[in-house]
Amino acid sequence: MANQGIGARVPRKEDARLMHGRGQYVSDIILPGQSEVAFLRSPVAHAVLRGVTKPQGFESAVFVGGDLTGVNAIAAPCTVPSYKVSIQHPLAQGKVRFAGELIAMTIAPSRAAAEDLAEKIELDLEELPPLVDAHATRTTTETRVHEEWDDNLFLTLNYDNGFEEHAQNAPVVIEREMTMSRQAMVPLEGKAIVADWDFRAEQLTVYTSTQVPHVIRIGLAQCLGLDEGQIRVIAPDVGGGFGYKCVLQPEEICVAWLALTYKRPFRYIEDRREHLIAGANSRQHHYKLKAYADKRGRLLALDAEVTIDGGAYSNWPFTVALEPGQATGNLPGPYDIRGYRCKTYCVATNKPGFLPYRGVARTSVCFAIELLMDAIAREVGREPWEVRMENLVTAQAMPYTNVARKHYDSGDYPRSLETVRREIDLDTWRARQRQGETDGRRIGIGFASYCEQSAHGTSVFAAWGLPLIPGYDQATVRMLVDGSLEVRVGVHSHGQGMETTLAQIANEILGVDVANIRVIHGDTGATPFSTGTYASRSIVMTGGAVAKTCEALVPRLLAIGAHLMQCATNTVSYMPGRVVGPQSSVTIKEIAEAWYRRPQLLPPDVDVNGLEATIGYKPQVDTGAFSYASHAAVVAVDTELGAIEILDYVIAEDCGRMVNPMVVDGQTIGGAAQGIGTALYEESPYDANGQPLASTFMDYLLPGATEVPKFRIHHTETLSPYTAFGIKGMGEGGAIAPPAVLFNAVNDALRDLGVEVSETPLTPRRLLTAIERGSARQPLPAEAQS
Repeated sequence: MANQGIGARVPRKEDARLMHGRGQYVSDIILPGQSEVAFLRSPVAHAVLRGVTKPQGFESAVFVGGDLTGVNAIAAPCTVPSYKVSIQHPLAQGKVRFAGELIAMTIAPSRAAAEDLAEKIELDLEELPPLVDAHATRTTTETRVHEEWDDNLFLTLNYDNGFEEHAQNAPVVIEREMTMSRQAMVPLEGKAIVADWDFRAEQLTVYTSTQVPHVIRIGLAQCLGLDEGQIRVIAPDVGGGFGYKCVLQPEEICVAWLALTYKRPFRYIEDRREHLIAGANSRQHHYKLKAYADKRGRLLALDAEVTIDGGAYSNWPFTVALEPGQATGNLPGPYDIRGYRCKTYCVATNKPGFLPYRGVARTSVCFAIELLMDAIAREVGREPWEVRMENLVTAQAMPYTNVARKHYDSGDYPRSLETVRREIDLDTWRARQRQGETDGRRIGIGFASYCEQSAHGTSVFAAWGLPLIPGYDQATVRMLVDGSLEVRVGVHSHGQGMETTLAQIANEILGVDVANIRVIHGDTGATPFSTGTYASRSIVMTGGAVAKTCEALVPRLLAIGAHLMQCATNTVSYMPGRVVGPQSSVTIKEIAEAWYRRPQLLPPDVDVNGLEATIGYKPQVDTGAFSYASHAAVVAVDTELGAIEILDYVIAEDCGRMVNPMVVDGQTIGGAAQGIGTALYEESPYDANGQPLASTFMDYLLPGATEVPKFRIHHTETLSPYTAFGIKGMGEGGAIAPPAVLFNAVNDALRDLGVEVSETPLTPRRLLTAIERGSARQPLPAEAQS
């Protein structure tokens, strides 16, 4: 059997069904007697809800907030100082706080009929001034998103570590502002829920497209007033998540309540317009940075003010506090900065609630610090890569605790930067840049580096005081009578290929062919507990649990195998798929047959737990395993059209030991494509009335095949000293650096025009406006002045 364990490029097992259209998603589930659900959403951003009039004759098919008896509102507490709790009713009561908020729910035999019924509902709304701009809202108290608060701040964070000491007497001081605009997440599959009552099990069964089935069971139990054992959550195939599906959704509560109340099945499938206007907003950050550096560009101290538009409600269980906490803690990035001061505001506005999106603040902080690094390089007259090299934490310093008290476990950050500098062939592009393009376009080269905290666990989440704290992830491994394996895990895959990679880890220990290993996940009734898939944690946490559980089976296999061969246990050894003795061997299939079918052959002192085990795992240090990467890109900028073409793009990444390099490449490419969307195309703008202006793919642009370059990816493997096999998470990394590297490349192309762009997305309109303003600031040539 060819190598299929850790490090092998094993084709993904799940692709056989997914690529042939045989996957099963929530929208494929149709139960007998099923009704379809539609929602009436608020047409305004901020208003008192005076009343809702149901259409005459259809009262029993229309539900408003007061009808959901016994349902508790979503409230996400947090022990971070100054944090305020928001109360979100599944269906609005008393007030609406963003355009698209759920007000009423309708049911009918078809979705179309349910939508027609929703259009007949009449609303009595008394509009209030909308709070749309986070900067203005931050100091506003006369109008409040939540009346019970004394202002419009979810929280304010203050951090200072050695700032004054290291900022004083710095010879180079520069200031910059950066803005990352609001955007949606746009997984291929949006929200999707089917709920039914199982009379035999006396359970509410909820099929939902989620990354965190066990967490959703907890949330539904709290909101519906049920014991957790009365709810079973099943996540079938999930068509992308990116963080959108790791929180409790109001629609899940509503549909589950219908099934609990009427004891029959109901289904809701989010359409794309619902997703774009109300489903998921993220990324909206603003940075005011002041850098204190020496004459070589060494960053001595950093002063930052961060403003985050948190929307109307805090999500459960991660809360809106996650984003400002991650922004404050991760802004220094991979750099050896000695003084750091940061004040972070998270502002409540009349927009959809802020949700964690792939990278959780790190895309924004990378954008800010990396644009600042280029600005420092221009100020001191050095190449941007040289200034980065001057500032990066060295391999010799690892493990390293940075100025924000992040504990970097391992890595060689300068090596990744040197790799992309070499592979992009900087000198050749610089020569071409000086020569100029025959078509008049301008060449620019950009760099960006980042580190990604992955698989952070109990100590980190407990410090944030979130409603749910991850602990040990468990895995159940069962050897069947034919020697095949069942691996049951509480995490859930939404595109990462975990049915393959977890099987590879089991193969690494037991040597069972990956084709004969079945990974079972996504069902609270069939899997051990886990808080689920988020924060690039699954391959570290659950992968470690799978390894430990498989290891627990080996002594049992040795004992039975030795007895079958009639030799002492200390004379046998385990080889892939068999136990080998002094003169013969037995296969694991023969051992399994003895346990299940021929127990008379078992040793008298056999382990009664047999060929099944459940073991928990978390790393010995659970503050995170830090993956990292450097990106380099070359662009051609058309200053007449405002068009940007990516000519080359190189990535050098390190996620520790790669379980499956092909899966790692896929994650990196997919994330980088999303990052290009953040940089150049995607935006969820709102007008002064709080109305969303991007409600279809006509006005919300996504990068397609023609906009995504061929990424050239290079890998190193710096093993984490804290995790099983030295593995680090890497699911979010690809999406972090692209906005920074592309903006730096554009600024490099336009630097002699005095142009610096710093607001995403870099649309042709924004680029041409920046060029026009830059040209206006340029002094006229001498001949024009005469």
